[in-house]
Amino acid sequence: QVQLVESGGGLVQAGGSLRLSCVASGFTFSNYPMSWYRQAPGKEREIVAHIISTGERTTYADSVKGRFTISRDNAKNTVYLQMNSLKPEDTDVYYCNAYPRFASWGQGTQVTVSS
Repeated sequence: QVQLVESGGGLVQAGGSLRLSCVASGFTFSNYPMSWYRQAPGKEREIVAHIISTGERTTYADSVKGRFTISRDNAKNTVYLQMNSLKPEDTDVYYCNAYPRFASWGQGTQVTVSS
């Protein structure tokens, strides 16, 4: 079955950086566009970055454009999110999923940015 395992989150000061990873299994990873999402308690899950299956094109939410970079390694079934110049408002649980999204989600990885 589909498994998505996110990691790399943590506590960082404002202005710092983190690199998130998501290892996927149970489907042909290289055939699927992938996205990173984030969700705060009581809020809707929002997409922050998207990458097509070949990795040649990426898109970003306005709130992270210029600070976050999504990339992928199809040989490792892994998608990454490099997050620089982090702000307190980036504090959320971060998830990955394919597009179209699978019904099952991973456990996410908590990112906390202190001011």
